[in-house]
Amino acid sequence: MYARTTTVRGDPRAVDDGIAHVRDTVWPALQGMSGCVGMSMLADRMEGRCIVTAAWATDEAMRASAETVRDVRSKAAEVMRAELIDVAEWEIAVLHRVHPAGEGACARVIWAEVDREEMDDVVAAFRMSLLSRMEELPGFCSVSLMVDRGTGMATAAITYRDRESLEASREMGADMREEFAVAMDARITEVAEFDLVIAHLRVPETV
Repeated sequence: MYARTTTVRGDPRAVDDGIAHVRDTVWPALQGMSGCVGMSMLADRMEGRCIVTAAWATDEAMRASAETVRDVRSKAAEVMRAELIDVAEWEIAVLHRVHPAGEGACARVIWAEVDREEMDDVVAAFRMSLLSRMEELPGFCSVSLMVDRGTGMATAAITYRDRESLEASREMGADMREEFAVAMDARITEVAEFDLVIAHLRVPETV
């Protein structure tokens, strides 16, 4: 499974308009594209930063959609009065769900750099050493790990039931994150928290 993320940094006052546009226009457009297996949207209303992730059954389907998605992306960026747009493509290496994410769910996203030659070991260690521990975090719903083997970049998104659970997990999550980074010689480049505002994911579990 594969995914394309579009990160938009725009006017915080336009975030809700952007959410409505993605829900009412972007998602219906994606549903009509061959190989699309879901979409999610994360939003930081204070910062005006949103991440839209479209998931694809194959790498070929993701690449075949690129031209059509470009037009859809441009309109969404216009609605959100975007100052910066970043597009990245990923392999979905791990997806594990314990509970469905309902209204009010939040997510913590971690970005990291690892040795490209060690990517398989990092993914295996993530599955073996972190998944069961994450299930113990308060309000844990699901986690995904996406990787770019060409650049050595990896990003993990951990979803929680609500904002209270997200906040309660910060200390435990930080300890786990740092321990894993040291063990795998990974460099964490950013950690950010978002509201999960749209979740239409039909991606099967990959553990």
